[in-house]
Amino acid sequence: MRILLAEDDETLGELTEHQLRRRYHVVDWLKDGREARDAMGPGRYDAYVLDWMLPGATGMELIRNARRLDDHTPILLLTARDAVQDRVEGLHAGADDYMIKPFAFEELEARLLALFRRQERAIQSETLQVGELAVHLNRHEVTRGGQPITLTRREFQLLACLVRHAGHLLSREQLLDQVWGVGAEVTLNTVDATVKLLRKKVDGPHPIKYIHSIYGAGYRLSPAGGEEHV
Repeated sequence: MRILLAEDDETLGELTEHQLRRRYHVVDWLKDGREARDAMGPGRYDAYVLDWMLPGATGMELIRNARRLDDHTPILLLTARDAVQDRVEGLHAGADDYMIKPFAFEELEARLLALFRRQERAIQSETLQVGELAVHLNRHEVTRGGQPITLTRREFQLLACLVRHAGHLLSREQLLDQVWGVGAEVTLNTVDATVKLLRKKVDGPHPIKYIHSIYGAGYRLSPAGGEEHV
């Protein structure tokens, strides 16, 4: 999953980001409500995790703004408020779920996965299939023609991104943003190097190639030839 985490508590934010990344999720952690508002948008993330009290714009304001813009991304609201009326207010504003601080990380991830599965598009994409290539998101497994392919965590995230956008050209900048996340301290050469390693594992022994380089533009995943490999 690609998750936007808006949390201004340094300790909690760092721990939550670390734990989610360990479970193969891509996380953009922001500490300011205005920055979070600018980052939010339909199709950009699989879920938002928003703290109620944020500088710049509160979690409640972010929720109302997202729903007003017809952004139906699942939202989990984090709050230290345990009054029933506060929780009702958050749900009425458009949150899909809430958790009261402090919380167990295992429960946070379980709730996020539940929200993700409720979305029709998520249910349909628990296994992404292009030709004989299958990416099993929940199990973090990849097969081609029924044969397993062993990938690193980053290679798996990169392949999932390419398969989700199968047939569409993705620039190196887009891949850097979607796979490594905003503010990642890596260069575009890292994208190229990871694609090269991924291509060896996915395409190496097969006559039909899936991962194609479009010179000067980026990469495309498609079980069709014709693109130039560089």
